[in-house]
Amino acid sequence: MPLTSTAADPKGVLMVVEVTSHDRDTDRRDRIDKVRGHAEAGIPIYLLIDRDNDTVVVHNDLKNGTYQQSPSYPYGAVVELPAPVNITLDTEKLKDYAD
Repeated sequence: MPLTSTAADPKGVLMVVEVTSHDRDTDRRDRIDKVRGHAEAGIPIYLLIDRDNDTVVVHNDLKNGTYQQSPSYPYGAVVELPAPVNITLDTEKLKDYAD
């Protein structure tokens, strides 16, 4: 998902948050294409709330258009989002929405 003329300018965007759908192309779109596209656009953090796996994935440590780290946390974990966001995210409430 490279940045195109129809996409918004990512300048100043610190993080993108995505919640997976149950569509048949979710794996390719949310876990591959968007990871690559957001990294290539220079967005420091891509937070993926993965409803198939009941996890939160923090794609971060951006270098040369690629995320170097993608730790995964189960729903209920306390997640420390790295710079430039620098917040603590309590994911306990996500358990209420697990399928």
